[in-house]
Amino acid sequence: MSEKFLRNTTLITYSPSKVSIVPCEDILILNFKPHGDEVFWLNTYGLSELNEMKQVVIQNQFDDFLIKLLQDDEHANKVIELDNVLFIALKVLKTDDKNLDNKQLIFVVSSNMLWSLQENHNNHFQWIRDRLSEGKGQVRSKKVDYLLFLLIESLIANYEETFEKLLNADGDSIKVTNINPTPYFTKKVEEQKRRMLNFKKATLSLRNTIVKLETINIIPMDSKYFTELKEQANNLIDEIDFELFELDSKTNLIFSIQGHRLNEIIRTLTLVSVVFIPLTFLVGVYGMNFDYMPELKWNEGYFALWGVMVTLTVAIVVYFKSKKWF
Repeated sequence: MSEKFLRNTTLITYSPSKVSIVPCEDILILNFKPHGDEVFWLNTYGLSELNEMKQVVIQNQFDDFLIKLLQDDEHANKVIELDNVLFIALKVLKTDDKNLDNKQLIFVVSSNMLWSLQENHNNHFQWIRDRLSEGKGQVRSKKVDYLLFLLIESLIANYEETFEKLLNADGDSIKVTNINPTPYFTKKVEEQKRRMLNFKKATLSLRNTIVKLETINIIPMDSKYFTELKEQANNLIDEIDFELFELDSKTNLIFSIQGHRLNEIIRTLTLVSVVFIPLTFLVGVYGMNFDYMPELKWNEGYFALWGVMVTLTVAIVVYFKSKKWF
């Protein structure tokens, strides 16, 4: 028998009057036949010990299609009702990863048992274990649907905490008051937008899974728990949408500032060109090498040309000033 599976598996058995939290020493003890009001919570870290997982399924007479589902390496978010058990697969964000990659989380639920299979070690559910061991709250007196509610609520709470961290991580550098249309600032805004889009995708997928759980019939489930989870997920999605709207506004403002600066540059170049085009024309005319150009023989011709050029320049500048073009 795999030592790795046993080492990474913990069995929690609880009822209103008692609780037992023990590491798994023998796979044969993982038998979840109903016994009074006891609820079993089996937690396993790692998804690679297929033979051991298969034995758990067989000795508890779960639907054998569950074996096939557990053998698949990747699952999108899904809820599948089997003959006597519920299969829930979730793609959960790695909230300790700045890139917000995802990891697999699976719940197998029967009328008195919940089996959570996590791809990696984490402490998302530690507070639930603490409440069970200390007898706090009402988790001991509730059925398995309430335990599932707490586990998914932990995921949403972790998402909310991560969302706040994301807002604070680059919040100061990309505030509206600090907007600067530089490549660095634009890059920061786009990185934050990408993270928020990934975050929204994961939250929407989790919300859709919760909606499916509201309609489950194979196992007695109190729909009010999942209605509450759906509302929490919707509130988080609203906050993400608001942040995405703000990021879009910042991007539009960056483009607006860049466009305004470009317009200012083009206007300056246009005004300079308008001033110098007639002067260039005059210089070009009197720079031609014709034999007969009467003005070249005038004693005051040079000063007259300068007078015309200065007068023309002043007139153009005054006209631009009157139009408030600069």
